[in-house]
Amino acid sequence: MSDLNTTPMASDFDGKGVPLGRVWNADVDGPSVVTLRAGRIIDITSKEAPTVRDICEMATSADYVKNAQGRDIGAVQAIAGNAVGDLSKTHFLAPCDLQAVKACGVTFAASMVERVIEERAAGDPQLAETIRARVGAVIGESLRDIKAGSDEAAEVKAALIAEGLWSQYLEVGIGPDAEVFSKAQVLSSMGPGADVGLHPISNWNNPEPEVVLAVSSAGRIVGATLGNDVNLRDVEGRSALLLSKAKDNNASCAIGPVIRLFDGAFSLDDVRAAEVDLTVHGTEGFTMTGHSSMKEISRDPTDLVRQTVGRHHQYPDGLMLFLGTLFAPTQDRDVKGEGFTHKIDDTVVISAPGFGALRNRVRLSTHCPEWTFGASHLMRNLAQRNLI
Repeated sequence: MSDLNTTPMASDFDGKGVPLGRVWNADVDGPSVVTLRAGRIIDITSKEAPTVRDICEMATSADYVKNAQGRDIGAVQAIAGNAVGDLSKTHFLAPCDLQAVKACGVTFAASMVERVIEERAAGDPQLAETIRARVGAVIGESLRDIKAGSDEAAEVKAALIAEGLWSQYLEVGIGPDAEVFSKAQVLSSMGPGADVGLHPISNWNNPEPEVVLAVSSAGRIVGATLGNDVNLRDVEGRSALLLSKAKDNNASCAIGPVIRLFDGAFSLDDVRAAEVDLTVHGTEGFTMTGHSSMKEISRDPTDLVRQTVGRHHQYPDGLMLFLGTLFAPTQDRDVKGEGFTHKIDDTVVISAPGFGALRNRVRLSTHCPEWTFGASHLMRNLAQRNLI
């Protein structure tokens, strides 16, 4: 990409801890599993671990990556600057491969309120502004400290029903069962520097900055990264049954820049304390900033994992799990009362200390490159390289 705001920088890969990622390796005409060491990218793909999935399944993933022998394939800065999608040049990919990509919704009080407003407004941003005041007056921030599924949450539910303000979003926000949905198809996620896509039917949409867990098939959380759960507010607002259409489109999921594996210096407690920042830059000079504090999540990450994978549902290749966001954009962009929506060529930067930064450009899904490299292509590629 030529847009300097969109092209990843070395600082996006902060180099802390034990990073695990993927690149399209032009030297071998296929994807490579990599780690970062002293500003260099080390290809650690092997027969023992030809995929990121294989490393995440190991009992000691971080130790394996720390000690893995590999080949230096270039400087982080140089490879981060290469055009994503140009197969003649090595460039970064999303750091997951065979894992399912799942997401949890309505896990923060503030975004929960916005989901209720979207539902009431049925996708109309002007109507949403008028509803926001009434819903906020009843709910406010009173849900912020309520534990989902608790007796207190049940009492709040009864009060909101009495006010005529109960919603399916509040049910999954403070009820016993979390919302967990399929965000993207295996291998379809975009990485740092890539374009992310909006379905062309949408006129009201936004980024969702989130922490994403890397989870093994046994339900063990092995690391974390950042993600953009690109969201079509008008589509989902018309009907929750359109969730799949609102969430899973060409290039509508971004993950990266790399997975930071858990080790002695980075753990689930760091995820619980993560402070995620968002910046959107428009070509017309518009800038929006946002923030999501994991300290305010209403369900612990371990509970969300437990509700996703277990005896009731298996993921033999593990999964990537978006944890939801506190961010809900209400800042007006063009017309007063219509709030925020993306424009083509927006640059979205999602960052957090210790996680690095995920930087992408917004396009229409129909203008983003078609997704053509699926699981069958990966298996054939690895077999041709004598890795499986």
